[in-house]
Amino acid sequence: MAGRRVLISGAGIAGPALAYWLHEYGMSPVVVERHGGIRPGGQTVDLRGAGRTVAWRMGIEEAVRSASTGEDGVAFVDARDRVKAAFAAAAFGGEGFVAELEILRGELARLLYDRTRRHTEYLFGDRITAVDDREDEVRVSFAHGPARSFDLVVAADGIGSSTRGLVFGAEARVVPLGLYTSYLTIPRAASDGSWARWHNAPGGRVVVLRPDNLGTTRALMSFLCPPRGYERLPADEQKALLRRVFAGVGWEAPRVLDALGGAEEFYCELVGQVHAPRWSRGRVALLGDAGYCASPISGMGTSLALVGAYVLAGELATRTGHRDALRAYERVMRPYVAQAQHLPPFTPRLAHPRSRLGIGVLNALLATAAKPTVQRLAKRVLPAPADRIILPDYHGSAAA
Repeated sequence: MAGRRVLISGAGIAGPALAYWLHEYGMSPVVVERHGGIRPGGQTVDLRGAGRTVAWRMGIEEAVRSASTGEDGVAFVDARDRVKAAFAAAAFGGEGFVAELEILRGELARLLYDRTRRHTEYLFGDRITAVDDREDEVRVSFAHGPARSFDLVVAADGIGSSTRGLVFGAEARVVPLGLYTSYLTIPRAASDGSWARWHNAPGGRVVVLRPDNLGTTRALMSFLCPPRGYERLPADEQKALLRRVFAGVGWEAPRVLDALGGAEEFYCELVGQVHAPRWSRGRVALLGDAGYCASPISGMGTSLALVGAYVLAGELATRTGHRDALRAYERVMRPYVAQAQHLPPFTPRLAHPRSRLGIGVLNALLATAAKPTVQRLAKRVLPAPADRIILPDYHGSAAA
């Protein structure tokens, strides 16, 4: 497959990571991104297990560590900010509630972009509008640029991938988990330390504050709710909704609500997973959240993106034809993705109790789980899903 031209839709995490590996194997990647550049900021993401291994093989692990948010752990607090349970970043072998390697999504995207921009063509401010999958090439139309031909197209443009829709239609399903989550960046306050703080309020509502390395604080507000189309509302209507839903919640909630009006980095989503019966069709493949989003609840999104990019590029480099390569990619990744998408029972309701009694029970369970003896036992009997994949070694396929 050396020398093949590959168009990647999406310049988040999966897209640039794939571009890196394709170049390593002598292929020519092009990345198209509807935004005008790499999106800055974003919430905290982490590298776990195999995802961390891939970062090491890319030579970016230390760069990720240097750009870490510095988050020391997460504390579950009541309305008076009293700690009910706390988990350090090192808990559960550094892959518990907080991973050892935590970085802002925008920081990781920028790092990957910087590693690929010299050998990858980036088409910012554009998007794919049509895909004509022919026998020997894929003819792609763009919203702004001229049509071009490629050997392969990879949709890596997120859970709501428009490229996936053009090729696969309704074949891939987005399965909602009954939870809405909103993210925003707010000014840092004296009460914000190096630990994330999680607060549960009655009605299945949660407010989380997380430190970053840029002098601000990342806020998250989530609430249990069946799908109602809130994710498609204009931002000002979403903010008004949050003010209604979180009215009367104490702790730091009023501070977060006050910051909504001036929040430039704001995002609201219906939390869900992507289930696709196949990840390729002809010369078009799915990667990362576009093909197998496990939801933010799993904590595996970034690792799935990095591992998927590594495996997809490696199989393309070691197979003589794209059909065999895409089948092998899916064969290697399916079990890994299945583990990531297998969430604990009653997720996300367990972490979002509706009653004060339920919140008390949750805090008691967390306090027990936080004990060192319990953590040591859990580490022995419950290996992290992120470790349950044997990564192929494609090193011999790298271009000279």
